[in-house]
Parts: sequence; structure tokens; C-alpha cells
Amino acid sequence: MFYNAHNGSVRVGNSEMDYISFGNGNKNLIMLPGLGDGLSTVKGMALVFSIMYRIYAKEFTVYVFSRKNHLQEGYSTREMAKDHAEAMTVLGISKADVLGISQGGMIAQYLAIDHPDLVNKLILAVTSANSNEIIKKVVGVWIEMAKQENYKGLMIDTAEKSYSQRYLKKYRPMYPFIGRIGKPKSFKRFLIQAASCISHNAYGELNKIVCPTLVIGGDCDKIVGTTAASAIAEKISHSELFIYNGLGHAAYEEAKDFNRLVLNFLTR
Repeated sequence: MFYNAHNGSVRVGNSEMDYISFGNGNKNLIMLPGLGDGLSTVKGMALVFSIMYRIYAKEFTVYVFSRKNHLQEGYSTREMAKDHAEAMTVLGISKADVLGISQGGMIAQYLAIDHPDLVNKLILAVTSANSNEIIKKVVGVWIEMAKQENYKGLMIDTAEKSYSQRYLKKYRPMYPFIGRIGKPKSFKRFLIQAASCISHNAYGELNKIVCPTLVIGGDCDKIVGTTAASAIAEKISHSELFIYNGLGHAAYEEAKDFNRLVLNFLTR
């Protein structure tokens, strides 16, 4: 298959965890996606991801982990990190570079704090070390929409909060068609994961992260705020900070050089 793309699942605790892998490199790179994982896991997405992130395929074997399929109430970002560490062990991944985006970055913080032997280098993108008033307000609105099963409203508000105005001009004409496909059968996973974002607080333990770390943010981020990235970088001694001007929470999608920036950090 294209770039050795593979769809799989691994048993973690009392549940299965969907994952995908691709690439032929000797080093491992783990990607942890954001809150959208609560609506749809990476199941069946190996080929799509292998094309989107093919820049990593030569140097790395890339794994993208979803959260477990069945989540218990009160499931925290720290517990998610513990489960990802278990999945790595089951798959024979003894050490990896880790890229965490948004909520995935929250999980990645605890992976590096609690399981430092598993993490070689760390990239924390458009994420926060703790919940702030902006996160509580934005995610709180999403929680109410999810409770009402307002999938279309949730998708539109996420887009409006994530993308730059230039991107939204192209994206908004598609709004009338949103919600006709892709709506999950249940919003339970999303609600549990959203609650974990609001309760996340690794700030006081960031000094335990000892691996080289790249922190990436956007100066227009309407979801975690414009100072979240710098606050993380200040607490991690071996860290570098890069801020995209004019971009927000979707900087990892909009910035054409995002993956090159990450790859340069990982390979130098």
C-alpha cells in the first residue's frame, strides 16, 4: 500500500484503540490528534494520512493514535497518556518522537512527564498546559452543542474559531452542506474528551519534561489563547518557541511550512 500505510487496532485495558501507521523510516514518530478524535477516530484513514504527511515517510515510521474506543466518565488527559504508553509497549515501540496537536498536545505533555523513557523529542502544537477562561468558554459552548447533538453548529463554530479569515472565505460556502455526512452515532466520546480539556492542568509539572521540545503556537489562537504556547516554553528548560503570525488554532493545517518546521527540528 502507498507509503506502507496500515490500519490497525491495539488492545488497551478493557477497550480497543484505533491507530494507523505509515512510512519506512528507522525512527518512530507518534502523532496525537486533537479533540476532533472524539467525533471520529483514525480508523480507515491510513492512506489519507500517509499522503497528507508523506514528508515524514522516509525518515520515520509514523503512528497516529486515537483515544480508546470506549471511554469512561472522568477520563483524564493523564490517563489518556498512560493508555498511549501502554499501546506503544504492546506495539513494541520502545522510544519515539511525539507530536501532539491541541488536545493531543495536552496528552503528550503527560506522556513526557510520566513516561520520559518513551519520548525522544517532543513537539507541542497549538495547545495549553492548563485550562484558562478562553478554553473553558469555547469548549463549554462545544459541550452544549454536543449535548444537543448539533453537529453542524459544532463543526461551523470549530472552523470559525480555528481558521484565519482568508481561509474562512474559501471554507464558508461549504457550510450549508456540513452535517449531512459524518455525524457520529453518539457524542459521548466527544463529551468525555472535551471535559478532559477543561480539567487539564500539567503546568506545575512541565519542569519534569527533560527531552528537547519545540512549542508551536499562533498569535491569533481563539481556542487556547495567544499566550498558551509561550507559557509552556517558559516552563520547559530544553524548549524552543515558534509563533505563527496571523494564524490561529489551525496553524498546523494552514501554515505551508509546518511539517517542514517539525521535520527540521526532529532531524537536526
